[in-house]
Parts: sequence; structure tokens; C-alpha cells
Amino acid sequence: MEQVRAIDDPLYVTLRNENVDAFNKAKATMTSYPSFSHGDFRGLDLRGMNADDLDFSHAYFRGADIRGIDFSKANMDGASIAGAKISGCFFPRELHADEIVMSLNHGTRMRYNTVK
Repeated sequence: MEQVRAIDDPLYVTLRNENVDAFNKAKATMTSYPSFSHGDFRGLDLRGMNADDLDFSHAYFRGADIRGIDFSKANMDGASIAGAKISGCFFPRELHADEIVMSLNHGTRMRYNTVK
């Protein structure tokens, strides 16, 4: 099982440095994006990040400030948001509210609800 990791990509480094404006500008010029799967985003202030079409599966956002981010078009399957600031976040439709609350309060990994 893969653990949280640093990702060898300039876009990831830009986020790790909390330079969200530079991240958004660089992302806007790209047609495909690196995977941030298993990425370490713990404790970062990522407010204002454009998360459209990004893969945050199994990523860690413990204690991060992700307020107001629209994750609705991102892959958040298996991500953990323990203790994160999530006010105003828009999560993918596949994530049930219980999964979000369990992850926020207990650090569990969020699982997509694929049953209709």
C-alpha cells in the first residue's frame, strides 16, 4: 500500500510552497495534469486553488486550509481531510456527507459511493 509522498513535479512544489496564484496560472496553460495521488498537503493554505480535473486520490489534507475550493471535478477517492478547514468546499457528488464528516472528525479516508 502506497503511503503519503512528496511528488517530483514543479506544479506540486508550487502548491507545497502555498503559491496558489502561480499554481493556477501554470495549470491554466496545461492540457494534462500530473497526478497528486498520495500527495502530502498537510497543514497547507490552499485557498483559491483551481482543483478541476486533478487527481487527489489518497492525498492527505490534515489540518489544511481548503476553504472555498471546488473539488466537484477532482478525484478525492481515498483522500483524508482530518482537522482541515472546509467551510464553503464543494466536494464530488460521489462523496456522501457521512464520508466527509468521518474524514474530517476521525481522519478516515473518504470512499466514493458508487451505488445509485
